[in-house]
Amino acid sequence: MGSANNKEYEFLSEIGLSSLNLGCYVAGKWQANGPLVSTLNPADNQPIAQVVEASLEDYEQGLKACEEAAKIWMQVTAPKRGDIVRQIGDALRSKLDYLGRLLSLEMGKILAEGIGEVQEVIDMCDFAVGLSRQLNGSVIPSERPEHMMLEMWNPLGIVGVITAFNFPCAVLGWNACIALVCGNCVVWKGAPTTPLITIAMTKLVAEVLEKNNLPGAIFTAMCGGAEIGEAIAKDKRIPLVSFTGSSKVGLTVQQTVSARSGKTLLELSGNNAIIVMDDADIQLAARSVLFAAVGTAGQRCTTCRRLLLHESIYDKVLEQLIPSYKQVKIGNPLEKGTLLGPLHTPESKKNFEKGIEVIKSQGGKILTGGKAVEGEGNFVEPTIIEISADAAVVKEELFAPVLYVLKFKSFEEAVAINNSVPQGLSSSIFTRKPENIFKWIGPLGSDCGIVNVNIPTNGAEIGGAFGGEKATGGGREAGSDSWKQYMRRSTCTINYGNELPLAQGINFG
Repeated sequence: MGSANNKEYEFLSEIGLSSLNLGCYVAGKWQANGPLVSTLNPADNQPIAQVVEASLEDYEQGLKACEEAAKIWMQVTAPKRGDIVRQIGDALRSKLDYLGRLLSLEMGKILAEGIGEVQEVIDMCDFAVGLSRQLNGSVIPSERPEHMMLEMWNPLGIVGVITAFNFPCAVLGWNACIALVCGNCVVWKGAPTTPLITIAMTKLVAEVLEKNNLPGAIFTAMCGGAEIGEAIAKDKRIPLVSFTGSSKVGLTVQQTVSARSGKTLLELSGNNAIIVMDDADIQLAARSVLFAAVGTAGQRCTTCRRLLLHESIYDKVLEQLIPSYKQVKIGNPLEKGTLLGPLHTPESKKNFEKGIEVIKSQGGKILTGGKAVEGEGNFVEPTIIEISADAAVVKEELFAPVLYVLKFKSFEEAVAINNSVPQGLSSSIFTRKPENIFKWIGPLGSDCGIVNVNIPTNGAEIGGAFGGEKATGGGREAGSDSWKQYMRRSTCTINYGNELPLAQGINFG
């Protein structure tokens, strides 16, 4: 496997991968009739393995089988569905290190983050098991004698999940674990540049379904490009489509799904800010910013892209932060001690270089970094840039480890800057004053879906609902009551008497 450093890839056989892999699991079997592609190691842009992608014929065959499987799966009791998801979690646990290593190899994030991402899916499985016994509706008092009102929650049928390269399995976990316990079949299209993680994850899920004598079509997975994604968006058999990616593509998906009266769950771009007030613990803030801005090479949707510093502590924070940036070890994400792996593709590296030029043209001053690292891989320097909040480029998301530093005078000004961008995913403030904290999380504070205090913008726990507002899409995944998006709600009124009283006291005849 791979044309270089074959020993590095020997572990792939432990998770069912070889030098040539079929990238389509439909109707309970592996097949693929689409293009042959190579997946590359972003650390050196050398091939890891080859994958045959799905064709539209494969897709159609898969959806027909999925429709039939849905009729079976939705009739399995919710606690039993939860037990199947528990077994999926156990299967992932047994291969945690291998899967984490694969994720690091194929995506480019450091090994600790790769293992952590797979652990997040395992945590979602655990969460979903408990949820399977708590899919509760309400009993509502009726104004009519001898009547009962209640809510029933039933499965949608099939949920489409389109995931992105930066979290190639965690986002699947947020969606699939919940969708499955809610009684839905899942159709997953992984990112075209991370097909091996799609295949490896699916193999483990397929083994669990087979062991329990359940139709493999309950979980359908396909490697492929825009053609497969468009098919999912247009397919009336899929009432809910979860899409993770850019705001531009997400808007297209939303329009396509809405045109057929389907529903979307969107997790799109972020342009996240950390505010450091004059009373903040500066050391705590600086450590948080380093992780939030440099982690995953700035390719998280929750990456900190804007650092807002109170004018009185502006220099103090930078005096701590800049030396930390210069000490960040850049290199192979599988090597111990590496904190900054490569960007995911050569195109990402080019976008970084173009972005730096745009930033300079708009008055940005580079305080550290700002260059691509020469060599075969997609490495760039972690970068801090001093710039005006009014610069147009600050409103955009550059998917790289680039941090804009902005100065403010008051809490109100900081909040206004935080809220001034089109995106509204994550935000955080560092302060010890209760009045700042409660204003920040209140109606005149941050307008984001994630509003933190004294922690980074990234690294969200699975117990809360994950998602954002405005151009981030408005979707909510993972914890809290996100499960309600994966089910249809019916309000049921039952008359157990012999009379027919009407609501609102209407007398008809």
